[in-house]
Order: sequence, then C-alpha cells, then structure tokens
Amino acid sequence: MPRPNEMHKLLLQSVVCVALGVSAMAGKSQDPAKSADPARPVVPTSIQVNGSVNIPRISKAPTVDDFITMKPSAEWEGKMARVVDFTQRDPQDGAPAMQRTEAYLGYDDKNFYSIFVCFDQQPKSVRSRMARRDTIGPEDDEVQVYLDTFNDKRRSYGFMTNPRGIQFDYLWTEERAYDVSFDTVWQSAGKQTPQGWVALMAIPFKSMRFPRRPEQTWGLLLQRVVPRTNENLFWPKNTHKVSGRLNQEGLATGLKDISPGRNMQFIPYLAGRSFRAPDLRDPNNPRFGGATFRGDIGLDAKMVIKDAFVLDVAVNPDFSQVESDEPQVTANQRFEVFFPEKRPFFLENSDYFNTPIRLLFTRRIADPQIGLRLTGKKGPYKLAMLFADDQSPGRGAPDNDPLHGKRAQFGVFRATRDFFKQSSVGVLYTHRQFQDSFNRVGGLDTHLKFKDHWTLDGQSVISDTQELGSTRETTGTSHQGFLDYTGKNLEANTMYIDTSANFLTRTGFFRRPDIRRFSNDIFYTFRREKGIVTSHGPEVFTENIWDHSGLRLTQFANANYRVLLPRQTQIGVYINAGREQLRPKDFSALTANRDYRFGQRGIFFNTFFFKQLTVFSEVNRGVELNFVPAPGKPPFLADTDTIFFLATVKPIAPLTIDNTYLLTRLRDRATGQSAFNDHIIRSKWNYQFTRALSLRFIMQYHALLANPNFTSLSSDKGLNTDVLVTWLLNPGTAVYVGYNTNLANPTPVFLGPGQPLDRFVNDSRGVFVKASYLFRF
Repeated sequence: MPRPNEMHKLLLQSVVCVALGVSAMAGKSQDPAKSADPARPVVPTSIQVNGSVNIPRISKAPTVDDFITMKPSAEWEGKMARVVDFTQRDPQDGAPAMQRTEAYLGYDDKNFYSIFVCFDQQPKSVRSRMARRDTIGPEDDEVQVYLDTFNDKRRSYGFMTNPRGIQFDYLWTEERAYDVSFDTVWQSAGKQTPQGWVALMAIPFKSMRFPRRPEQTWGLLLQRVVPRTNENLFWPKNTHKVSGRLNQEGLATGLKDISPGRNMQFIPYLAGRSFRAPDLRDPNNPRFGGATFRGDIGLDAKMVIKDAFVLDVAVNPDFSQVESDEPQVTANQRFEVFFPEKRPFFLENSDYFNTPIRLLFTRRIADPQIGLRLTGKKGPYKLAMLFADDQSPGRGAPDNDPLHGKRAQFGVFRATRDFFKQSSVGVLYTHRQFQDSFNRVGGLDTHLKFKDHWTLDGQSVISDTQELGSTRETTGTSHQGFLDYTGKNLEANTMYIDTSANFLTRTGFFRRPDIRRFSNDIFYTFRREKGIVTSHGPEVFTENIWDHSGLRLTQFANANYRVLLPRQTQIGVYINAGREQLRPKDFSALTANRDYRFGQRGIFFNTFFFKQLTVFSEVNRGVELNFVPAPGKPPFLADTDTIFFLATVKPIAPLTIDNTYLLTRLRDRATGQSAFNDHIIRSKWNYQFTRALSLRFIMQYHALLANPNFTSLSSDKGLNTDVLVTWLLNPGTAVYVGYNTNLANPTPVFLGPGQPLDRFVNDSRGVFVKASYLFRF
C-alpha cells in the first residue's frame, strides 16, 4: 500500500472503480422471494439455455415505452430473447438477486438491442442523476452489457446506462479491467416506473469490430448495480471464486448476416481563441505573449480495414475542452508525480500498448501536430502502431535558439499473440528522436493465466540512449515480474523489479534507475451474509528496495483494516512504518549515507449513504522525510499532517458539485515551526440542462506557504477559474465555449519596476470556441 501522501490518489481511482461495479460492495440481506411479482405472467425461457442465448432478429427497433409496464407490450411479447436468473456477485456471492431483473435482447440489420427491466422493492429510492456523458458514478443505479465480439474472453466492449439513459461506454480487458477512454456512437433511453425502471440500449454494429463470418458467436455478460443495497448482479453467474470476468461470460448466438460496414468517419473542427499568457522561453527576457484572435482547423479521421484493424489520424489536434487535472500534492515529492492522460486521441485503444512496465506515457507527447495510430486484431494476433510528432521542444526554446521550431518524433510498435484460454506473449518497441538525440526501448512481455486463480505478468526490456549533443550511447535493462492470486476471500500478489543504472525511457513513465524492488501484498476478506457489517478484513503490504551494490535503500510496511457497511460505506485504519537510506549522490549536502526512520497512522472513511452526498476522506499524522530542505542542508525528518477530503453534493438531479481539499503540513520536530503548509482547494460544478447541454465551472485555489529556514520551496499562491459550456450530441459532434483565467501571487517580476511583488495579478487568461462535426459512412 502506498505512503499516506499518495492515499488520496487511490481514493480518487476508487470512485471510478466503484462506479463500474468493481468493488465488492454489500448491504443488508433480504429475502429474494419477496421480490417475486405474483401478478407477472410466466414467459417461457427456452431461448436461454445454460448460459447461452439465441438472439432473434427483429423487424423494427423497440422503445422504452414498449416495456414501460415492466413487461413487453402485446406487440413485443415473445419477440426478443428474455434473460432472467441474475445472481449476486456482491454482497452474497452466488445468491439469487434481491432486486429482480429481466433483460430482453434482439438485433436487426444495423443494431444490437438490449432492454433491462429493473424491478425495485423501493422504487422511490432508485438513484439517478442527469449527468454528463461518461460521468455516471457509484451513486447511480446502472445496467451494463459486455459484448466480447471476438469471443476470446480477453477483451469486450462495454455499454452502461442509468435510469435517465445517460451513457457510459468502455472497454474491458482481463489484464487491465475498465478502459473508460473508449467512446463511440450508440443510443440509450431510460425511464423510472412505479415498480422500478426500464433502460434501452441500441448499439450499432458499425460501432464495434468483429470477425467477418456468416453467423457470429459473441461472449455476453449482463450486469446490474444497485448502490442502495450494494448489489452487484450478473448474468450468467459471475463469482469472486474465479479470477476474471470474461472467462465466466455466457454466449450470444444466432447473429446472422451482420457487418460493421465500411465504417469511415471524419471529424473536422474549427476553433478560435484569444489569450494572454507569460512567455518564459528566454529567462533573460520574460514577457507576456498572446493573440487577439487566432483561428485553427484540424481533422480526426477513423478508417476500418477489413473489419479488424482501425487506422486513426489526427491532424493538428486540439484539446482545449479537456478538463484540468485532478489536484495532487506535488510539494516534497522526490520523484515525478503521475498525472493520467485525458486527451481523446491518445486515450482511445490505449490498452493495446499496455505492458507491465509503463513504456508508453503519451503525456510525453505534449504538443502534437500529427498523430497516426493503427490497432486491431486478426485471429490470435493483435497489432498496434503509433506515430506522432511533438512541437513542444521547439516551441519551448527562445526565438534565437537553434532548437527553436524543431520537433521530436515518437514511434511505437506493439504486437501480441494469444495462446491457451487467456494467456499471451508480446513485443514492444518505442523510439523517440529529437535532433541528434534518441531513446530506443524494446523487449518481450507475457501474461499467463493459470486455472481460476493465478496470473503471472512479466517483461524484460533494454534501452539505448544518446543525449542531445553527445555521440556516446548508453544501454540499460529493466525486468519486472508480477504474480497474483485472487480468490473469494484471499487476494495476494508479489512483484519483483530489477532496473539497471543506465536504463531510461523517454516515451514511458519512469521514476528510478539502479534498483532491485521486492514487494508483497496480502488482503483477506471476511464476507458476511447477514448483519450490518457486509465484509471486513486486514491487508498487509511490504516493500524493500536495494541498489545493485546490495545497499538497502527503502524498507516500508503498511497494515490496514477495512470494514464495509451498507450503502457503500467503508471505514478503515492503517499504520505505516519504514526506513529510507539516502546517499551523497542523492543529495549533495550529505557527506555519508544516512538512515532515516519514518511512520504514520491514519484513518479513512468513504460513504454513499445519502443520495445527495458522497464523501471520501483520509486523515493521517506521523513522521516523514523533508526532501526539499533549505539550500545546503540535508533532508531531515519532520512531523507531518495530511488531509484528503472529497465531498460530492447533488442538491438536485441536474447539478453535481465536487469539492476537494488537500492539506500537507511539515513541521520541524525540535522547534515545532512549520517547514511548509500546502493547501489545495478545488470546487467543480456541473449543471446538465439536457443530455447534450451542460455548464461546467471549476475554481481551484493553491497556497504553498514555505519557511525559508527549513525548505528550498518558495511561497506561492494561485487562483484558477475555468468555465466551459458544452453541447455534445455524440462523441464527434459538439460545440464548446470556454474561458480560463489565472491569478498568481507573488506578482510576476517582469511586470515592470515599482510593482508590488506580493499581490494577486492576472497573469493569464483566454477564451475559445470550438465546433466539430462527425461524418460517418
């Protein structure tokens, strides 16, 4: 388990995981027999046999209103495949559903249709928000369809909707779980009823890839999540006793004479902006730059090749509408902090490039003008290639610098071969070139699945690097192995990493060379079928790091205990303890190796108890290393306090307010004086007028208050405001109007003599308009 100042990142990630039904949530046990409706006529289910469903062809598209009485209308009775027998994965693994669910499936020449009829014993308690696309969360009731169109039990398309018909699409892979970057065109609708709610999904075949065959056999999973009772329901049965989901999927048969078609799409955009911002390229001549108006044009294109491969092209891509990063603490971080990618072009099909070692981190491609990506699968083979340029190195150089206007080039090649049921072997090669400098990394990796519980991931790579202006090449290696056991109650994993001193990747995310790292994580869950406590259990994590001379650098241990309560409420406590050995080559102020002991204790609490309020929180206190001491001073141990608090308020259905507060405070242990206080406050408001039209407002305040006697950090304050109006008809057709402004303190020194240096100044602002349109053939 990570150190306390990284815990908030796991909590943020858990919001997404819980929203998608990954977490084992539970509630009070109820008698499933009470959910039966004696007035409901029994419909033969011979079309559903032993986890296989024969999907009938239908003559026209169904609607939600055709099922609004919680059964098919007379016109639709017996026309679609009816699926029942949903079972719990949580809270009672394998038990019948407490909330009765029926699904109806069919297809025509163009679309796959699924209709969920969701009975609820407390229909007024159904949770549903009018939210932006892809943002329905753990507080919403939801239904999901997994379509494994290659029936390889490795990767499936996922489609989710809530009772208002808000869409969320994703890719599920057994190695990486949910990939929420996938966006495509499909239709959905939802309505609440006196007995529960009904949802419809119409998924075009041209929005998916599948083999060219006269008759298709797809893997199929159906899921319903009821956050109020913590129910996670599946058809067919999906249990914690088996590691994975798609290896437990059912089959959809009978899909005859269908094709995704040519599926060519083009999304041109037009954009205009006006901005003013600091120009710091030349430190000897800082100034403001900007434009009264600057127009831009670009194109995103997608072409499907033989129903298997997808070629994506981005020409002068624009990412103005992309939301700013979630706040993270960057003060007192010894190594680079990871910020996830958010730009659509780099997110789509990114799972094709995933390997145990993160060798492709596309945020390294900061300012591309052109990008090409080819991804796809043919039989057991998967292929992925990416090419992009990056204008940022040349744009960051002063006008008189020889590097001004120069670009870096990125190239990535990835191929994998599936074997056995869920195992694979692959190769990856990455290349970055900038003038006479380069970095090349290549190697082999494998994913091995053993029976129901064990998986092994491993990778070995070698790098070759030449720095700018040098003729000397350096090589290095990195190896990683990860063994995982997942059972109903016990989860455990072991990881080993060996990275040489000269290993380097300029395309990936990499923190530390010259280490051997060994870690172990064991988590045991006691699952209860009755009572207030749904589940509880301990977790122990240990980590040891050495350099290649055998010198121990890091020892770390975390022990925590978690208790899961009804309505997705979790409370836990933890203790961290560790040692860190720093060397003179790590910090020049050290004259010899020095060993430091540190530790923290903390508590975390998360709840979705109320429909209108969600809370994630963590508080800890202890002793931590100050890695940013005053100039000339060595690092020292300091008393530390950290707070992470996230509260999501939903006063009315269309409005969602996310409020975040982060505090990191270090104090000198001898005097009690503050070394620094780091405060981050962020509030994000989203009002959804309709499913297409929304207004987003973000305000973030950051204050770093530093004591120069104890830290080399400088005091700094800033207030950033971001406003965005979005009309989003589908993932390609949209209009955005945005405004951003930033206040900085202290005042930028290049404003001129006589200006006070300790006041807020508007150092950047901008407004933009962007419109795009999807042409789909």
